Amino acid sequence: MIGYLKGTIAYILKSSNRVTLTLEVNQIGYDLQIVPRLLQQLPEVGEETQIFTHLHVREDQMILFGFGAAAERDLFRQLVSVSGIGPQLALALLDTLGLQDLVQAVISGNTRLLSRTPGVGAKTADRIALELKTKLSEWRQQSGLSIAPGAGPTVNIQEDVEMTLLALGYTDKEITQALQAVGQNSALSKSDDAEAWIRQAIAWLSQ
Repeated sequence: MIGYLKGTIAYILKSSNRVTLTLEVNQIGYDLQIVPRLLQQLPEVGEETQIFTHLHVREDQMILFGFGAAAERDLFRQLVSVSGIGPQLALALLDTLGLQDLVQAVISGNTRLLSRTPGVGAKTADRIALELKTKLSEWRQQSGLSIAPGAGPTVNIQEDVEMTLLALGYTDKEITQALQAVGQNSALSKSDDAEAWIRQAIAWLSQ
């Protein structure tokens, strides 16, 4: 119904985990609930911006959701098509993982990464991966969305490496930082040797 809005940022309201952006377009103020991480990309209040939108209609209310890119809005629509995934949980997934990591986690079936999102348990993560793996793989090719390789281990060993480090008592945050840091090593970044990644990560964490 409304593909995008282009106007002036009038107001930004933060409450708990929700962020509402009021965008003035032709002297009309539109309230949009946006992904919290979008705040990092927005210009200052009073400046102009373009927000891609999705109108979510329920029996008792209509909510306009806002996104910084069309691909992010389209991914949101794919997520809410999954049984049991409402718009707030879809926003949380996008906010926690971001577009690229979320698409890659679904396509690779990395349910542990999906489960990092508050409110997403193992069964929900399994359902997301099962229902969207093929759809997102095709969508990514059709949309020309390029998934930039991260500095961490390749997808086929990532979960093994992370699970081992978790079992050793490290936190998700520590593991992510360590893998990104040691992944800067060009030789290691091309390696599928899970044990080598684990050794290097432990060495980095022990510094």
